[in-house]
Amino acid sequence: MGYPKWQLVICLLIVYSMLYVSLFKGVKSSGKVVWVTATMPYVVLSILLIRGLMLPGALKGISYYLKPELSKLKETRVWVDAAVQIFYSVGAGFGVHLSYASYNTFHNNCLRDCLVTTAVNCFTSFFSGFVIFTYLGFMSYKQQVPISTVAAEGPGLVFQVYPEAVATLPGSHIWSVLFFFMLIMLGLDSAMGGLECVITGLMDEFSVFFKWKNSREIFTFIVILMSFSVALINVTPGGIYMFHLFDTYSAGISLLCSALFEAIAVSWFYGLDKFTQDVKSMLGSRPGLYWRICWKFVSPCFIIGVVTFGLIYHEPLKYIDYSYPNWAEWVGWSLALSSILMIPIVAIVQLVGTPGTLKERIAINISPVEEHEQLRENRLVSRFQAKHWLFV
Repeated sequence: MGYPKWQLVICLLIVYSMLYVSLFKGVKSSGKVVWVTATMPYVVLSILLIRGLMLPGALKGISYYLKPELSKLKETRVWVDAAVQIFYSVGAGFGVHLSYASYNTFHNNCLRDCLVTTAVNCFTSFFSGFVIFTYLGFMSYKQQVPISTVAAEGPGLVFQVYPEAVATLPGSHIWSVLFFFMLIMLGLDSAMGGLECVITGLMDEFSVFFKWKNSREIFTFIVILMSFSVALINVTPGGIYMFHLFDTYSAGISLLCSALFEAIAVSWFYGLDKFTQDVKSMLGSRPGLYWRICWKFVSPCFIIGVVTFGLIYHEPLKYIDYSYPNWAEWVGWSLALSSILMIPIVAIVQLVGTPGTLKERIAINISPVEEHEQLRENRLVSRFQAKHWLFV
Protein backbone atom coordinates (compact mmCIF):
# COMPACT_ATOMS: atom_id res chain seq x y z
CA MET A 1 0.00 0.00 0.00
CA GLY A 2 2.77 2.43 0.89
CA TYR A 3 2.53 5.70 2.80
CA PRO A 4 0.00 8.44 1.99
CA LYS A 5 1.18 10.98 -0.59
CA TRP A 6 1.50 14.30 1.22
CA GLN A 7 0.17 16.27 -1.78
CA LEU A 8 -3.00 14.18 -1.79
CA VAL A 9 -3.27 14.38 2.00
CA ILE A 10 -3.36 18.18 1.75
CA CYS A 11 -6.08 17.96 -0.91
CA LEU A 12 -8.03 15.54 1.27
CA LEU A 13 -7.66 17.85 4.27
CA ILE A 14 -9.00 20.79 2.25
CA VAL A 15 -12.01 18.74 1.12
CA TYR A 16 -12.89 17.60 4.64
CA SER A 17 -12.40 21.14 5.95
CA MET A 18 -14.93 22.32 3.37
CA LEU A 19 -17.27 19.54 4.48
CA TYR A 20 -17.01 20.62 8.11
CA VAL A 21 -17.77 24.24 7.26
CA SER A 22 -20.78 23.04 5.26
CA LEU A 23 -22.16 20.74 7.95
CA PHE A 24 -21.31 22.08 11.41
CA LYS A 25 -24.53 24.12 11.64
CA GLY A 26 -26.75 21.42 10.13
CA VAL A 27 -29.14 22.39 7.34
CA LYS A 28 -28.59 26.05 8.23
CA SER A 29 -25.15 25.82 6.65
CA SER A 30 -25.48 22.85 4.28
CA GLY A 31 -28.72 24.17 2.79
CA LYS A 32 -26.94 27.29 1.58
CA VAL A 33 -23.96 25.36 0.22
CA VAL A 34 -26.22 23.01 -1.76
CA TRP A 35 -27.46 25.94 -3.84
CA VAL A 36 -23.95 26.11 -5.27
CA THR A 37 -22.91 22.44 -5.27
CA ALA A 38 -26.18 21.25 -6.83
CA THR A 39 -26.57 23.90 -9.55
CA MET A 40 -23.02 24.66 -10.68
CA PRO A 41 -22.44 21.18 -12.21
CA TYR A 42 -25.32 21.80 -14.63
CA VAL A 43 -23.77 25.06 -15.76
CA VAL A 44 -20.38 23.41 -16.27
CA LEU A 45 -21.91 20.39 -18.04
CA SER A 46 -23.77 22.70 -20.42
CA ILE A 47 -20.59 24.65 -21.22
CA LEU A 48 -18.61 21.44 -21.79
CA LEU A 49 -21.37 20.03 -24.02
CA ILE A 50 -21.52 23.13 -26.20
CA ARG A 51 -17.74 23.04 -26.61
CA GLY A 52 -17.77 19.29 -27.23
CA LEU A 53 -20.36 19.54 -30.01
CA MET A 54 -17.96 21.80 -31.92
CA LEU A 55 -15.28 19.10 -32.04
CA PRO A 56 -14.77 16.71 -34.96
CA GLY A 57 -16.04 13.22 -34.17
CA ALA A 58 -18.54 14.47 -31.59
CA LEU A 59 -21.57 13.23 -33.53
CA LYS A 60 -19.92 9.84 -33.91
CA GLY A 61 -19.58 9.66 -30.15
CA ILE A 62 -23.22 10.63 -29.61
CA SER A 63 -24.33 8.02 -32.15
CA TYR A 64 -22.33 5.38 -30.25
CA TYR A 65 -23.93 6.54 -26.99
CA LEU A 66 -27.50 6.34 -28.30
CA LYS A 67 -27.10 2.98 -30.04
CA PRO A 68 -28.19 0.27 -27.58
CA GLU A 69 -26.57 -3.16 -27.32
CA LEU A 70 -29.67 -5.25 -26.68
CA SER A 71 -27.59 -8.40 -26.21
CA LYS A 72 -26.31 -6.92 -22.94
CA LEU A 73 -29.79 -7.27 -21.47
CA LYS A 74 -29.18 -11.02 -21.25
CA GLU A 75 -26.29 -10.47 -18.83
CA THR A 76 -27.22 -10.65 -15.15
CA ARG A 77 -24.35 -8.36 -14.19
CA VAL A 78 -25.88 -5.54 -16.24
CA TRP A 79 -29.15 -5.68 -14.28
CA VAL A 80 -27.36 -5.82 -10.94
CA ASP A 81 -25.10 -2.89 -11.83
CA ALA A 82 -28.06 -0.90 -13.16
CA ALA A 83 -30.05 -1.47 -9.96
CA VAL A 84 -27.10 -0.50 -7.76
CA GLN A 85 -26.43 2.57 -9.88
CA ILE A 86 -30.04 3.76 -9.63
CA PHE A 87 -30.13 3.18 -5.88
CA TYR A 88 -26.79 4.93 -5.48
CA SER A 89 -27.60 7.92 -7.68
CA VAL A 90 -30.99 8.67 -6.07
CA GLY A 91 -29.67 7.90 -2.58
CA ALA A 92 -32.20 5.15 -1.84
CA GLY A 93 -31.29 2.96 1.11
CA PHE A 94 -28.64 5.31 2.49
CA GLY A 95 -30.95 7.17 4.85
CA VAL A 96 -29.99 10.53 3.34
CA HIS A 97 -33.55 11.35 2.29
CA LEU A 98 -34.88 10.36 5.71
CA SER A 99 -32.40 12.71 7.38
CA TYR A 100 -33.27 15.65 5.15
CA ALA A 101 -37.01 14.87 5.33
CA SER A 102 -36.88 15.13 9.13
CA TYR A 103 -36.36 18.88 8.68
CA ASN A 104 -39.49 19.28 6.51
CA THR A 105 -42.85 20.52 7.70
CA PHE A 106 -45.47 17.83 8.36
CA HIS A 107 -47.56 18.70 5.30
CA ASN A 108 -44.64 18.95 2.89
CA ASN A 109 -45.54 17.37 -0.47
CA CYS A 110 -43.16 14.40 -0.37
CA LEU A 111 -44.76 12.86 -3.48
CA ARG A 112 -43.84 15.93 -5.51
CA ASP A 113 -40.31 15.89 -4.10
CA CYS A 114 -39.96 12.20 -4.99
CA LEU A 115 -41.13 12.66 -8.58
CA VAL A 116 -38.95 15.72 -9.13
CA THR A 117 -35.88 14.05 -7.61
CA THR A 118 -36.14 10.89 -9.71
CA ALA A 119 -36.93 12.83 -12.89
CA VAL A 120 -33.98 15.19 -12.41
CA ASN A 121 -31.72 12.22 -11.62
CA CYS A 122 -32.68 10.43 -14.85
CA PHE A 123 -32.28 13.62 -16.87
CA THR A 124 -28.87 14.33 -15.36
CA SER A 125 -27.57 10.83 -16.11
CA PHE A 126 -28.84 11.00 -19.69
CA PHE A 127 -27.56 14.55 -20.22
CA SER A 128 -24.08 13.84 -18.81
CA GLY A 129 -23.80 10.90 -21.23
CA PHE A 130 -23.91 13.36 -24.13
CA VAL A 131 -21.17 15.44 -22.52
CA ILE A 132 -18.89 12.43 -22.06
CA PHE A 133 -19.38 10.81 -25.45
CA THR A 134 -18.84 13.99 -27.46
CA TYR A 135 -15.28 14.02 -26.12
CA LEU A 136 -14.84 10.27 -26.50
CA GLY A 137 -15.92 10.66 -30.12
CA PHE A 138 -13.34 13.43 -30.49
CA MET A 139 -10.60 11.20 -29.05
CA SER A 140 -11.67 8.37 -31.34
CA TYR A 141 -11.43 10.71 -34.34
CA LYS A 142 -8.06 12.07 -33.29
CA GLN A 143 -6.48 8.67 -32.56
CA GLN A 144 -8.26 6.93 -35.45
CA VAL A 145 -9.44 4.08 -33.23
CA PRO A 146 -12.93 2.74 -32.36
CA ILE A 147 -14.76 4.51 -29.54
CA SER A 148 -14.88 1.27 -27.57
CA THR A 149 -11.08 1.46 -27.42
CA VAL A 150 -10.93 4.89 -25.79
CA ALA A 151 -13.96 4.37 -23.55
CA ALA A 152 -13.32 3.26 -20.00
CA GLU A 153 -15.41 2.69 -16.89
CA GLY A 154 -15.13 3.73 -13.27
CA PRO A 155 -12.46 6.18 -12.06
CA GLY A 156 -10.44 5.63 -15.23
CA LEU A 157 -13.03 7.48 -17.31
CA VAL A 158 -13.23 10.45 -14.95
CA PHE A 159 -9.57 10.87 -14.03
CA GLN A 160 -7.73 9.57 -17.09
CA VAL A 161 -9.71 9.42 -20.34
CA TYR A 162 -11.83 12.56 -19.98
CA PRO A 163 -9.03 14.85 -18.68
CA GLU A 164 -6.82 13.59 -21.50
CA ALA A 165 -9.50 14.56 -24.01
CA VAL A 166 -9.96 18.00 -22.44
CA ALA A 167 -6.19 18.55 -22.40
CA THR A 168 -6.06 18.35 -26.20
CA LEU A 169 -8.41 21.33 -26.62
CA PRO A 170 -7.28 24.90 -27.24
CA GLY A 171 -7.28 26.71 -23.91
CA SER A 172 -7.11 23.35 -22.15
CA HIS A 173 -6.34 24.96 -18.78
CA ILE A 174 -9.73 26.66 -18.69
CA TRP A 175 -11.62 23.50 -19.61
CA SER A 176 -9.65 21.43 -17.11
CA VAL A 177 -10.41 23.90 -14.31
CA LEU A 178 -14.11 23.82 -15.20
CA PHE A 179 -14.18 20.02 -15.33
CA PHE A 180 -12.43 19.43 -12.01
CA PHE A 181 -14.40 22.24 -10.36
CA MET A 182 -17.54 20.36 -11.37
CA LEU A 183 -16.15 17.12 -9.89
CA ILE A 184 -15.38 18.87 -6.60
CA MET A 185 -18.93 20.24 -6.42
CA LEU A 186 -20.43 16.81 -7.13
CA GLY A 187 -18.15 15.14 -4.59
CA LEU A 188 -18.97 17.68 -1.89
CA ASP A 189 -22.68 17.38 -2.56
CA SER A 190 -22.63 13.58 -2.27
CA ALA A 191 -20.39 13.55 0.80
CA MET A 192 -22.53 16.16 2.56
CA GLY A 193 -25.61 13.98 2.20
CA GLY A 194 -23.90 10.86 3.55
CA LEU A 195 -22.27 12.61 6.49
CA GLU A 196 -25.42 14.55 7.36
CA CYS A 197 -27.26 11.23 7.51
CA VAL A 198 -24.73 9.80 9.98
CA ILE A 199 -24.58 12.92 12.14
CA THR A 200 -28.34 13.50 12.28
CA GLY A 201 -29.13 9.82 12.85
CA LEU A 202 -26.72 9.42 15.76
CA MET A 203 -27.71 12.71 17.37
CA ASP A 204 -31.41 11.83 17.17
CA GLU A 205 -30.89 8.30 18.49
CA PHE A 206 -28.64 9.35 21.38
CA SER A 207 -30.06 12.83 21.98
CA VAL A 208 -29.37 12.61 25.72
CA PHE A 209 -25.64 13.01 24.99
CA PHE A 210 -26.07 16.11 22.80
CA LYS A 211 -27.79 18.61 25.05
CA TRP A 212 -24.77 20.78 25.79
CA LYS A 213 -23.85 23.94 23.92
CA ASN A 214 -22.03 23.50 20.59
CA SER A 215 -22.60 19.72 20.73
CA ARG A 216 -23.48 19.69 17.03
CA GLU A 217 -20.23 21.44 16.08
CA ILE A 218 -18.08 19.16 18.26
CA PHE A 219 -19.73 15.93 17.12
CA THR A 220 -19.52 16.99 13.47
CA PHE A 221 -15.80 17.60 13.93
CA ILE A 222 -15.35 14.12 15.44
CA VAL A 223 -17.22 12.45 12.54
CA ILE A 224 -15.25 14.47 9.97
CA LEU A 225 -11.96 13.60 11.68
CA MET A 226 -12.79 9.88 11.72
CA SER A 227 -13.85 9.96 8.06
CA PHE A 228 -10.65 11.79 7.13
CA SER A 229 -8.55 9.20 8.97
CA VAL A 230 -10.22 6.31 7.15
CA ALA A 231 -9.91 8.11 3.80
CA LEU A 232 -6.12 8.37 4.18
CA ILE A 233 -5.80 4.80 2.91
CA ASN A 234 -7.16 5.97 -0.45
CA VAL A 235 -4.31 8.44 -0.99
CA THR A 236 -1.56 5.83 -0.74
CA PRO A 237 0.15 4.43 -3.87
CA GLY A 238 -2.21 1.45 -3.71
CA GLY A 239 -5.20 3.57 -2.78
CA ILE A 240 -7.04 3.06 -6.06
CA TYR A 241 -7.28 -0.67 -5.33
CA MET A 242 -8.70 -0.02 -1.87
CA PHE A 243 -11.10 2.52 -3.37
CA HIS A 244 -12.32 -0.05 -5.91
CA LEU A 245 -12.75 -2.63 -3.12
CA PHE A 246 -14.78 -0.21 -0.98
CA ASP A 247 -16.79 1.02 -3.96
CA THR A 248 -17.74 -2.53 -4.98
CA TYR A 249 -18.80 -3.88 -1.61
CA SER A 250 -19.96 -0.86 0.41
CA ALA A 251 -22.60 0.33 -2.08
CA GLY A 252 -23.62 -2.90 -3.82
CA ILE A 253 -25.50 -5.78 -2.28
CA SER A 254 -25.54 -4.06 1.12
CA LEU A 255 -27.36 -1.04 -0.30
CA LEU A 256 -30.02 -3.22 -1.93
CA CYS A 257 -30.50 -5.24 1.25
CA SER A 258 -30.91 -2.07 3.29
CA ALA A 259 -33.68 -0.92 0.94
CA LEU A 260 -35.27 -4.39 1.06
CA PHE A 261 -35.46 -4.38 4.86
CA GLU A 262 -36.93 -0.89 4.76
CA ALA A 263 -39.59 -1.86 2.21
CA ILE A 264 -40.59 -4.94 4.24
CA ALA A 265 -40.65 -3.02 7.53
CA VAL A 266 -42.93 -0.30 6.18
CA SER A 267 -45.21 -2.27 3.84
CA TRP A 268 -45.60 -5.47 5.83
CA PHE A 269 -44.83 -4.91 9.51
CA TYR A 270 -45.93 -1.30 9.93
CA GLY A 271 -48.64 -2.02 7.38
CA LEU A 272 -49.84 -0.37 4.20
CA ASP A 273 -53.18 0.47 5.79
CA LYS A 274 -51.59 2.60 8.49
CA PHE A 275 -48.87 3.94 6.21
CA THR A 276 -51.35 5.15 3.59
CA GLN A 277 -53.42 6.75 6.37
CA ASP A 278 -50.30 8.62 7.47
CA VAL A 279 -49.71 9.80 3.91
CA LYS A 280 -53.34 10.93 3.69
CA SER A 281 -52.98 13.00 6.85
CA MET A 282 -49.93 14.67 5.28
CA LEU A 283 -51.05 15.13 1.67
CA GLY A 284 -54.84 14.97 1.91
CA SER A 285 -55.33 11.80 -0.14
CA ARG A 286 -54.29 8.17 -0.01
CA PRO A 287 -51.67 6.82 -2.45
CA GLY A 288 -53.18 4.98 -5.42
CA LEU A 289 -53.21 1.23 -6.08
CA TYR A 290 -50.09 1.49 -8.27
CA TRP A 291 -47.97 2.82 -5.41
CA ARG A 292 -49.34 0.30 -2.91
CA ILE A 293 -48.62 -2.67 -5.18
CA CYS A 294 -45.10 -1.38 -5.88
CA TRP A 295 -44.34 -0.87 -2.19
CA LYS A 296 -45.70 -4.22 -1.04
CA PHE A 297 -44.87 -6.59 -3.88
CA VAL A 298 -42.94 -5.20 -6.85
CA SER A 299 -40.08 -3.47 -5.03
CA PRO A 300 -39.30 -6.28 -2.53
CA CYS A 301 -39.52 -8.99 -5.22
CA PHE A 302 -37.36 -7.00 -7.63
CA ILE A 303 -34.69 -6.36 -5.01
CA ILE A 304 -34.71 -10.01 -3.89
CA GLY A 305 -34.31 -11.09 -7.53
CA VAL A 306 -31.43 -8.70 -8.18
CA VAL A 307 -29.61 -9.68 -4.97
CA THR A 308 -30.11 -13.40 -5.66
CA PHE A 309 -28.79 -13.25 -9.21
CA GLY A 310 -25.98 -10.97 -8.08
CA LEU A 311 -24.83 -13.58 -5.56
CA ILE A 312 -25.26 -16.51 -7.96
CA TYR A 313 -23.30 -14.87 -10.76
CA HIS A 314 -20.78 -13.11 -8.55
CA GLU A 315 -17.36 -12.82 -10.18
CA PRO A 316 -13.97 -12.50 -8.47
CA LEU A 317 -13.02 -8.88 -7.93
CA LYS A 318 -10.71 -7.33 -10.54
CA TYR A 319 -9.40 -3.87 -11.30
CA ILE A 320 -8.19 -3.59 -14.91
CA ASP A 321 -5.80 -6.58 -15.13
CA TYR A 322 -5.23 -7.02 -11.39
CA SER A 323 -7.08 -9.87 -9.66
CA TYR A 324 -7.65 -9.36 -5.94
CA PRO A 325 -6.44 -12.07 -3.53
CA ASN A 326 -8.93 -14.17 -1.58
CA TRP A 327 -8.34 -12.26 1.66
CA ALA A 328 -9.39 -9.04 -0.08
CA GLU A 329 -12.67 -10.70 -1.06
CA TRP A 330 -13.22 -11.64 2.60
CA VAL A 331 -12.53 -8.04 3.62
CA GLY A 332 -15.04 -6.85 1.04
CA TRP A 333 -17.78 -9.22 2.16
CA SER A 334 -17.08 -8.34 5.79
CA LEU A 335 -17.56 -4.69 4.86
CA ALA A 336 -20.85 -5.47 3.13
CA LEU A 337 -22.14 -7.67 5.96
CA SER A 338 -21.16 -5.11 8.61
CA SER A 339 -24.08 -2.95 7.52
CA ILE A 340 -26.50 -5.71 6.46
CA LEU A 341 -26.26 -7.74 9.67
CA MET A 342 -26.80 -4.71 11.90
CA ILE A 343 -30.50 -4.77 11.02
CA PRO A 344 -31.32 -8.36 12.11
CA ILE A 345 -28.89 -8.11 15.05
CA VAL A 346 -30.63 -5.00 16.43
CA ALA A 347 -34.00 -6.69 15.83
CA ILE A 348 -32.90 -9.71 17.89
CA VAL A 349 -31.52 -7.47 20.66
CA GLN A 350 -34.80 -5.56 20.81
CA LEU A 351 -36.76 -8.81 20.90
CA VAL A 352 -34.65 -10.28 23.71
CA GLY A 353 -34.70 -7.05 25.73
CA THR A 354 -38.49 -6.68 25.63
CA PRO A 355 -40.31 -8.10 28.69
CA GLY A 356 -43.14 -10.60 28.35
CA THR A 357 -43.80 -13.84 26.53
CA LEU A 358 -42.41 -14.47 23.05
CA LYS A 359 -45.77 -13.62 21.48
CA GLU A 360 -45.98 -10.37 23.46
CA ARG A 361 -42.41 -9.45 22.52
CA ILE A 362 -43.08 -9.99 18.84
CA ALA A 363 -46.34 -8.03 19.02
CA ILE A 364 -44.69 -5.04 20.69
CA ASN A 365 -41.68 -4.96 18.37
CA ILE A 366 -43.68 -5.08 15.13
CA SER A 367 -46.30 -2.56 16.30
CA PRO A 368 -46.05 1.27 16.39
CA VAL A 369 -45.36 2.91 19.75
CA GLU A 370 -48.85 4.40 19.95
CA GLU A 371 -50.33 0.88 19.98
CA HIS A 372 -48.16 -0.43 22.82
CA GLU A 373 -50.60 0.68 25.51
CA GLN A 374 -53.48 -1.34 24.08
CA LEU A 375 -51.13 -4.31 23.66
CA ARG A 376 -50.36 -4.19 27.38
CA GLU A 377 -54.10 -4.23 28.05
CA ASN A 378 -54.30 -7.53 26.12
CA ARG A 379 -56.45 -6.13 23.38
CA LEU A 380 -56.50 -7.60 19.88
CA VAL A 381 -53.15 -7.25 18.11
CA SER A 382 -53.76 -5.90 14.60
CA ARG A 383 -50.45 -7.32 13.35
CA PHE A 384 -51.70 -10.82 14.15
CA GLN A 385 -54.77 -10.44 11.94
CA ALA A 386 -54.88 -11.65 8.33
CA LYS A 387 -56.35 -8.39 7.01
CA HIS A 388 -53.23 -6.52 8.15
CA TRP A 389 -51.00 -8.67 5.94
CA LEU A 390 -53.42 -8.94 3.01
CA PHE A 391 -54.28 -5.24 2.76
CA VAL A 392 -53.26 -3.58 -0.50
